[in-house]
Amino acid sequence: MEKVFARTKGLTDVSFSFCPGCTHGTIMRLIAEVLEELDIIEETIGISPVGCAGFCQDFFSCDFVGAPHGRAQAVGIGVKRALPDKNVFTYQGDGDIAAIGTQHAIHAAARGEKITSIMVNNAIYGMTGGQMAPTTLEGMKTSTSPYGRNVSVDGLPMDFPKLIANLEGAVYVASVSVDSPKNIAQAKKAIKKAFQVQQAGLGFALVSVLSTCPTNWGLSPVDSLKWLRENMMPVYEMGELKVTEEVKSL
Repeated sequence: MEKVFARTKGLTDVSFSFCPGCTHGTIMRLIAEVLEELDIIEETIGISPVGCAGFCQDFFSCDFVGAPHGRAQAVGIGVKRALPDKNVFTYQGDGDIAAIGTQHAIHAAARGEKITSIMVNNAIYGMTGGQMAPTTLEGMKTSTSPYGRNVSVDGLPMDFPKLIANLEGAVYVASVSVDSPKNIAQAKKAIKKAFQVQQAGLGFALVSVLSTCPTNWGLSPVDSLKWLRENMMPVYEMGELKVTEEVKSL
């Protein structure tokens, strides 16, 4: 019998422990598949943050270093500068990279640090308690905005990839989603390109992936995907936001 599907070697045998309908597992599998396809599992070091994304170190087959909340870029830069021949990537939630770690991400991009960052944007803090994040949508209810995000007080949601794309050192920036088979395929292409950018030594690469959080959104897995399409995708600019000429030649 011909085997048509198998677990990627980029993942360990540990089963995902995320809430039903959470798309962290989908995103992690895409990264793991890319590591296997590029044959860089043994030459890759991931940086795990705090929060739901922090569980990633249990699931990937590559080496990992844990970072304090919001400090994944700082730790990743240290690892990359000490071991420049390694492929270094950070895997972070939107609260980790766009709130607690904003300064690290911005300066990593501004300096063109040769690392790859994956941002999982579910518009809310997950394991830390469902609080409002910089990415929380206008009117969206969270544990710290029970009446909905009030833009007159809390400001508008931050489209973090667009901010990073304005910095010279960022050579590849993309915003993708994993809400459908088509978008999952596009997300994988973007993630693969972000790693190829690092392999070529071109500069900083960021891929933001729109994700669901059924538990903190108070929705079913199916309704969460629908809510993402109808509410998040119109707010966040999708696609490849920045591709330099050097990256186009890859």
